[in-house]
Formats: sequence, structure tokens, C-alpha cells
Amino acid sequence: MDDKLEENERSRVEVLGAPRAHGELVSRPASPALWVVITLMAVALAWLAWERWGPQDDGDIVGSAMLAFEEQNALTVFSSRFEVVAQSTSTPSVGPLEFEALQTRQAMIVPATVEYRLDLSDMERGNFTWDEASETLDVTLPPLTVSTPNINEAEARYFTDGVYVSRDASVSLSRSNSRIAEERAREFAANPEVTKMARDAARAAIRQNLAIPLQVAGYGDVQVRVRFADQG
Repeated sequence: MDDKLEENERSRVEVLGAPRAHGELVSRPASPALWVVITLMAVALAWLAWERWGPQDDGDIVGSAMLAFEEQNALTVFSSRFEVVAQSTSTPSVGPLEFEALQTRQAMIVPATVEYRLDLSDMERGNFTWDEASETLDVTLPPLTVSTPNINEAEARYFTDGVYVSRDASVSLSRSNSRIAEERAREFAANPEVTKMARDAARAAIRQNLAIPLQVAGYGDVQVRVRFADQG
């Protein structure tokens, strides 16, 4: 009987020591509605990625070109720095009498800078022509504008000739030379050779400012031809 009790006790211990399952995993197929939601989300993400990083070819290359100019109301395309020479004379006088022997002369060599700019704010569709067959965009530019010459008198060199130069004469000579220097700088800025360099720089700048944005927008390797309105 002791043996039977011992055997029953071992059976009870084995039953109590066995791990109990608190639950079980059940494999069930996903519902069709869930797959529809996942698919719609994937499509939406793909569309957003395409809108953000994909080509933006909306078929209006002229509109895209105008958009590239929208943030550039004025574009400085060329800057020229040069030196001009100005010379003035001052003759002291008393009433109608002038004393030539006391005449003084002052020469000034001074650096000057002028900038050539394009006003892009008035660019309209009529300034652009798109040839789809040759993938060429023709652009007609407004005339260049030239800034007021910047006369750097702080770096000017002065040469004075005369027996005696009064303070008033010195001030008068300096003012006269400043005015003459600005006139000479304007003449230099209008020089055909300098103007040609400025126009060449303008055409190159516009080509670069259009070709790259149009390529990024998905139009490919577009040829951009630039001319000024006064060109035949």
C-alpha cells in the first residue's frame, strides 16, 4: 500500500510540474480590406515621392522658363573696373582780371567701376519661343542697363602743378575732376568693345540660368539661344 501511495504522489507531482499553456497563436489570413488600405498607402507614397523628386514636365516649358526668372528681378551680368584720367585748371582772378601766371592745374587718376544689369521683371511670354522639333528655346532680352559709375576717390592719385594752390582752388579742382571722371567713366562704359563683352556675358548667364533648371524640371538637354531685341 505504501508503494501505491508513493506512485500516486509521483503522478501528482508530474501533473503539477507540467507547464500550463496560457494561450496559443492562431494563423489567420489578412482581410481584403486591410490589403486595400496597404495598397492605397503605397500608391500615395509613390505619388508624393514622384511629385517631390520626379520630373515636373507639365508641358509648358515657357512657363517653366519664366518661373526660373521669377526670383531674379534684376541680374548683374558684367562688372568692369578701369581707371580714368581727369584734369582741371584754376586761374585766380580779381574782378575781370585773370592772373595766368598763377594758374594751377590738377590731374587725377582714379579707379572707376560700372555694372551692367538685366531687368527681368518685365519678361513676358512673347520673349520666349519654343521649337519642339529642335528642342530649342529662343529668348529675347531687354536692353542692358548701366549703373552710375562708382568713382573710388579714396584710391585716386593726384598731380598738381602751380606756383601756389589755395584751399578754395584745391576744392574747386577736386570737384571739377570728380565730375569729369564720372563723365569719362560713362563714355568708357558705352565703348562698343566693352558693351560687347557685357552682352556676351549676359547671354551666357541667361543660358546657364535656364538650361540647368529646365533640365532638372525634366525637359532634358534643352538648347537655349539668347539674343537682344535690337539684334537682327
